[in-house]
Amino acid sequence: MKSWDFSPPPESELGDREVPLEGEHLYQKRIALLITGGIAAMKAPLIARALRKEGAEVVAFTSEEALRYTTIDALEWSTTHPVVTKLTAAAEHLSDSAPFDVYLVAPATYNTINKIRYGIADGVVTSAIASAIGRMERGKTKIAIAPTMHGSLHNSILSESLKKLDEIGVRILPPREAYGKHNIPDEREIVVAVCQLVSDSPLKNVPILVTGGPTPVPIDNVRRLTNRFSGRLGCEIAEELYLRGADVRLIHGEGTYQPPSYLPYQIAKTYDEYLALVLETLSQKTYVFGIFSAAVADYKPEAVLPGKTPSGGTLKSINLVPTLKVIEEVKAKFPQLRMVTFKYQEQVSHEKLMEIALERLRKGYLAVVANRGEEMRDNSEQVAYLVTNDKPSQKMTGKKEIAKAIANYLNSSS
Repeated sequence: MKSWDFSPPPESELGDREVPLEGEHLYQKRIALLITGGIAAMKAPLIARALRKEGAEVVAFTSEEALRYTTIDALEWSTTHPVVTKLTAAAEHLSDSAPFDVYLVAPATYNTINKIRYGIADGVVTSAIASAIGRMERGKTKIAIAPTMHGSLHNSILSESLKKLDEIGVRILPPREAYGKHNIPDEREIVVAVCQLVSDSPLKNVPILVTGGPTPVPIDNVRRLTNRFSGRLGCEIAEELYLRGADVRLIHGEGTYQPPSYLPYQIAKTYDEYLALVLETLSQKTYVFGIFSAAVADYKPEAVLPGKTPSGGTLKSINLVPTLKVIEEVKAKFPQLRMVTFKYQEQVSHEKLMEIALERLRKGYLAVVANRGEEMRDNSEQVAYLVTNDKPSQKMTGKKEIAKAIANYLNSSS
């Protein structure tokens, strides 16, 4: 641990209970966070703040048992709303005057799950969820539950209850499995699931392939040639689409950045593996869009040296040969795929970059994301241009903005 000079923290424009916005996927969405009596209730304030970081308004409802593991003050601080701990003449469980877009039961205990399944409404949480099911069946809200319990409590009764709730439209969030228990998922995973649940994007359930990261080529069994790109942009694009409910598959070249665990992804360790994975994935089902942001190797050694080349000596010359252009292979084999490709250049003018992008567009691609090494902000934020046939080129700054702009364009193209 580093030492501290006892200086005060930097000033912030955020108020004490405000949260930094990380997205707008839950903007103007009201979420009822229903908290039951499991030890995981201690994480409820963190879940509330994570939901708010995507723009949500959160109101907490608690069972009496839940307050053994969290507190009213912590929940009110994290939601900025009074906590519903009992039902009064205001009929809080009905929420007629201010309906909720989502009811999230997190954590959901064995006891509560079975009560919900059998329609028992004997407290704040179960009464609120009984009303929510009626609204859900009329298409007026969504429900998600996060089961958390010791493994011995997962019996045939619980399985039957979970299956029944799933059948009527309740979203069951897969638990994080560890130490023989169903543990509550990380806050971000819960937020992602809620974003998908409420999404009304035209991209919802649309199959989209995204690629990202470097595609190393081996020199011998140990060494390899690669590039400096991490693959974070591809992950940002995949996540933006995933939050909108798209059926995303990410093929990520092995590099310095690891995709978040909640994204559906596969790692390609080499260029050859990347090419094979792309073609195999596209052959397995029909994808509507393909976004190819991977920094694909242009050359590879003509032959891979056996074993590990001894160090300390002179390395034999490496004869590099051109690789197949993956996007051209894909376009030839899957002509129905609507492709967004990337073009990175250095030592060219902006005007020349746009010419190169337009030349690629003329080959039949849906869009080109073009950028050059000379056009970077002082803080090293990536600057790129979305070039299409039907709109003027759009300047984008930062990976999140690039990802959002691509998703918005696909929205309008779907």
